[in-house]
Amino acid sequence: MVSIKKVEVAEVDTLLAYSKKIFYEFFAPVNDLVHMDAYAAVAFTPECMLGQLTNPDSEFYFALDEDNIVGYIKLNFNNAQTEFQDKNALEIERIYVSGKHHGRYIGRQLLDFAVDIALSKQFDYVWLGVWEHNHKAIGFYRRHGFEFCGSHEFLLGDDRQTDLLMKKLL
Repeated sequence: MVSIKKVEVAEVDTLLAYSKKIFYEFFAPVNDLVHMDAYAAVAFTPECMLGQLTNPDSEFYFALDEDNIVGYIKLNFNNAQTEFQDKNALEIERIYVSGKHHGRYIGRQLLDFAVDIALSKQFDYVWLGVWEHNHKAIGFYRRHGFEFCGSHEFLLGDDRQTDLLMKKLL
């Protein structure tokens, strides 16, 4: 069991470093580094991260094992949502657990945490996008009640990829 703690603005550098590290950990082995680096040069800047962290309709949380970050989640509400922008929905834009901590049910804790927030706000559903080739994550979400509801294009540098949209009715 890990603790889940809201990321504070003063922790922007820690969030930035961890986000970038875990992004490369998961996607560099299966993507061209040219595209990875192009995306990272825009998405992982101090200005971009600070803008997301200070957006009142977005929230970041660290999953902590004692004082060690083992994962994180980003939640979006209202107009911060990347697709539906439904005031009765919660988007899980990012949910990552460091590979060496897989199998400890941390992802499930983070997912349950997000669903609990959505339920407390009396939302109709929780949704997310997942890369079409991330079969392990797709299986995880399906096991936890998410169903396919569409897709959208995701640009990784100049590489056009497809994210599958999934949602869970509450």
